[in-house]
Amino acid sequence: MKNVSSQFNFPTQEANEKERSSSGTCEWDFNLSTIVSSRGGSTGGAVSNTIGVIEFDPSNAVVATGGIARKIRVYSFNSLLPSDRFCQANLLDHVTACAYTLCTPAKLSSLRWRPGSDGRVLCSGDYDGVVTEYDLETRLPVFERDEHGGRRVWSVDYSHSDPVLGASGSDDGTLQMWDPRCDGGECVASVQPSEARNPVCCVEFDPFGGALVAVGCADRRAYGYDMRKMVDPVLVFDGHRKTVTYVRFIDGCSVVTAGTDGCLKLWDTEDSREIRTYKGHTNNRSFVGLSVWRNGELIGCGSEDNRVYVYDKRWGEPIWLHGFGAVGEGSSGGCDEELGFVSSVCWRQVGEEQCTLIAGGSDGDLQVFSGRRKPLMLDY
Repeated sequence: MKNVSSQFNFPTQEANEKERSSSGTCEWDFNLSTIVSSRGGSTGGAVSNTIGVIEFDPSNAVVATGGIARKIRVYSFNSLLPSDRFCQANLLDHVTACAYTLCTPAKLSSLRWRPGSDGRVLCSGDYDGVVTEYDLETRLPVFERDEHGGRRVWSVDYSHSDPVLGASGSDDGTLQMWDPRCDGGECVASVQPSEARNPVCCVEFDPFGGALVAVGCADRRAYGYDMRKMVDPVLVFDGHRKTVTYVRFIDGCSVVTAGTDGCLKLWDTEDSREIRTYKGHTNNRSFVGLSVWRNGELIGCGSEDNRVYVYDKRWGEPIWLHGFGAVGEGSSGGCDEELGFVSSVCWRQVGEEQCTLIAGGSDGDLQVFSGRRKPLMLDY
């Protein structure tokens, strides 16, 4: 492995300032902390390296990634932190940064840690339509179900009120809820959100323990179902012009959706009312990731212009954005569409005055960003 540091030319302070939103409402300072790369001497990222999902475990001490490379990589979060707080950025490669790797039989679209397993059980959904649970202590699969007819599984999640109960959404147009305690992971409920059987791209249970499960669909809508009676949706979020790729709960009464119409939308879960639209990033065709930091009410997403974006729940324009940086001599460290796109993001769910956002790219790189709330300025 060649020295990664020689491949990156970091933006100047002036360039970084230009990347920040001009909005005077930004309360945060963000900095690039770490880059993890596996490209060696290559001058461009291969599509086969795309990181499709990043997930922190319940303790926020371990990070798992998955994607097109058919690997689950597991990292200690501490191994991704700069050893010298005065250095510009920590430069690592996956081989040395990764604690261990699990090879998978198919490309991965989603990962989720099972609640109540003390970070021991990690679930994946793959392009072959299979849902698999891995025991990370033995590093072996312990549960598998294939009830989507071989159609790609886009999303998996677990209930927080009944942590063993899981759900998966697939290209077959269904959301299936299943219980691995039953033989073969018996399906306990199945719904088809759209009459045309459009793919189900995202599923997320209410992380605050409520009965709602949210679903994003290729019919341009998101839906909310009461998990106690999975018949018809109790909520319909209708406002995107293209496929809804992600749905995330941001608090107990609102969700954020992302669509390939290039915008995010905030919705009220009481009456399906659209509260706000967020625009600035580019998203016309790909899954670019969506994550919310609930403590600070910040929203992170990737973009097809090879940047990572951060929005404040209160404002429709980004408060901060950062180019993933070019590789090779003469790079300005900005964005370059030819290099790919930011394909996944994940917030660490700890803290109130400091935060961490990890983003993955279609080139296989991970970048870790740290944020700090600005000191309150008082007028006398």
